[in-house]
Amino acid sequence: LTLIPGLIDAHAHLTWYFNRQGRYHSGRNDNDTPVEPMLSAAGNAYATLMAGFTTIQSPGSPEDKDLRDWIALGQIPGPRVLTSLGPIQNVNLTPDSLRAIVRRRKAEGADVIKIFASASIRDGGAQTLKDEQLEAICGEAKAQGMRTMVHAHSSESIKASVLAGCNQIEHGVFANDEVLKLMADRGVYFDPQVCLVFRNYLDNREKYEGIGNYNEAGFAAMEKAIPLATEMFKRALKTPKLKVIFGTDAVAGAHGRNAEELVCRVQAGGQSPLDAITSATSLGAEALGMGDQLGTIAPGMQADLVAVQGDPSKDITALRRVVFVMKGGKVFRNAK
Repeated sequence: LTLIPGLIDAHAHLTWYFNRQGRYHSGRNDNDTPVEPMLSAAGNAYATLMAGFTTIQSPGSPEDKDLRDWIALGQIPGPRVLTSLGPIQNVNLTPDSLRAIVRRRKAEGADVIKIFASASIRDGGAQTLKDEQLEAICGEAKAQGMRTMVHAHSSESIKASVLAGCNQIEHGVFANDEVLKLMADRGVYFDPQVCLVFRNYLDNREKYEGIGNYNEAGFAAMEKAIPLATEMFKRALKTPKLKVIFGTDAVAGAHGRNAEELVCRVQAGGQSPLDAITSATSLGAEALGMGDQLGTIAPGMQADLVAVQGDPSKDITALRRVVFVMKGGKVFRNAK
């Protein structure tokens, strides 16, 4: 067996699930009982922990707060959760209103501020928030001592977010070399996805189709995004000093399969197995502002330990074979 630090997923949505009807629960036009969402979130948290992920960042849902707290209290098993509680995305708000939302999120107990600077990949990914709106959000977050993570697909939205002082960029399917270098120069963390989120949607198409922008055009856009994202990821890896961290954007259908994105990054994206593991351990912990607690096996750190069959530094698929999980010194899995 090989012992590694507990894995960190910097972007996962534990509250997304498929309901009894085998459909994505969107809160619209379904008959789910009030307790089903939390039971499903608890199940997703358990599956994620059993897969060796001892910390996740959820950007986010208001329900994450209770999930985070119940896990921390030891009431249910799951990874350590950091959450934004909800995203900031209203394009009609003034800078002062956006600053007020940041302060309110902090008062409500958010760990991070999540921002939508661009449209979904299913809607083309163009910039949505104006530069001055991004400056207001990221500036106020910094003043409040909070990190920011930004959904941004287009180069324009990435550039505006980085220049606004935001900390972490998500997705970036259409990122060009200029903005990759800009992120590197400014020390901004980059969290791209190569395949899991796209393939999960495509594999579960019938469970999503017909809800919002999960339509024919949306699925076609996601199919086209896979080679684009892979090519962009390869360029990101070649960008000197760019801090590429690990996040899956795991939604309904992907929980517990988080490591498949690491396999994809190595096999399709050309990342070395050791760099892939580092992105999901020590570098990921640094991005979360928890590098002094997580991501490394050393005295004084949180005892988050995972054992896998095989050597993932040589064969990344060993991460599929988790046999031991300890989080915070407590054993949650020990398959002999």
